[in-house]
Amino acid sequence: MRQLVIDQLSREERQNIESYLKRHLRPGPMSDLYWLELPRELWGVGQQGHEECAPFFFAVELTENQVVFELLVRSSSNLHCTCIGYPETPQRAFLLDFFDGLLASEKIRS
Repeated sequence: MRQLVIDQLSREERQNIESYLKRHLRPGPMSDLYWLELPRELWGVGQQGHEECAPFFFAVELTENQVVFELLVRSSSNLHCTCIGYPETPQRAFLLDFFDGLLASEKIRS
């Protein structure tokens, strides 16, 4: 799996990230899992025509000492579909902008 990982988080950094994720993302089906929804205007070729699989999102998982951003566009309703795949350039930029915003806002140094 392709991922962006921030590891070696201090307790304070983890708490700050958790607070940020709770304020900005939808909670996922398990604790410490969050969904970063992909705006419709960023749907790629793979997602076009797949409204029944929407919304599309990136998964963000918070563990005890790291936060993991999956580099995979997922469907909220379908686990096996052609609309699921690695992000196109604008989608990746959207994820990286969120990632950078979290780091800057919460002053993460790990």
